[in-house]
Amino acid sequence: MPRPDPIRKRLQRQTGRAVVDFSLIEPDDHIMVCLSGGKDSYAMLDMLLHLRAVAPINFTLIAVNLDQKQPGFPEHVLPEYLQSLQVDYRVIEEDTYSIVKEKVPEGSTTCGLCSRLRRGILYRVADELGATKIALGHHADDLLETLLLNMFHGGSLKTMPAKLHADNGRNIVIRPLVYCRESDIIAYSDAQAFPIIPCNLCGSQPNLQRQNMKQLLAEWDQQDPQRIASMLTAMANVKPSHLLDKSLYDFDNNQRIAGVVDEPLVYPTLSGIPVVPVTH
Repeated sequence: MPRPDPIRKRLQRQTGRAVVDFSLIEPDDHIMVCLSGGKDSYAMLDMLLHLRAVAPINFTLIAVNLDQKQPGFPEHVLPEYLQSLQVDYRVIEEDTYSIVKEKVPEGSTTCGLCSRLRRGILYRVADELGATKIALGHHADDLLETLLLNMFHGGSLKTMPAKLHADNGRNIVIRPLVYCRESDIIAYSDAQAFPIIPCNLCGSQPNLQRQNMKQLLAEWDQQDPQRIASMLTAMANVKPSHLLDKSLYDFDNNQRIAGVVDEPLVYPTLSGIPVVPVTH
């Protein structure tokens, strides 16, 4: 396993670049950091604390945990950890666990309903706290898994954006770890000995489609890391004129639809391997 210091620096550099590339943090932002107790959200909080210390702008952070009343949830872990860091925090208690168990048939995937309930609660809490941004801990591998899920099972070409303006017109969701690989986050989490809290609702379900995508990506990464590097670059190198979506490109008049960008703005090489776009 690589030494933690190079991993820490890489994660800090990639997080900082995402913040700049997508204007994730602005002066005087009050950012609600969603802390689940998993490795990704712990790493995100660490990266944002580092940015707060070194960034040339002022912004504030408040960590928020949603206690969904899952059986055996260790309620003391996150408060003790956040108090040790002297981080402002709130714990929101909402029994979404019972709702999900009641509404979702045994053996069915709970993730859809659970995530919708969580999202609604977090949007409400962000308004109550006066948060200007809601930070989620999704990383580059999450984006790739979502891309494949939508292609294979959703019939669409999309993934999680680094910055999302919610449909309600008020909330802005940011994902500071979009350039960070999960393998680095795992190694960093192990080195930091974060007090991980496992999810015993969706995290315990076998054979989820997302797990299938994760396994597929792991196999590809082992066979040829260049393949994953190319896929990550492709998400920032989209050409509507070379796809089939008529809402993005006017094929009759051979021109872009107003407001649609047909050339890449950035070419991230998340694995450090340069990628040359393929043209035909």
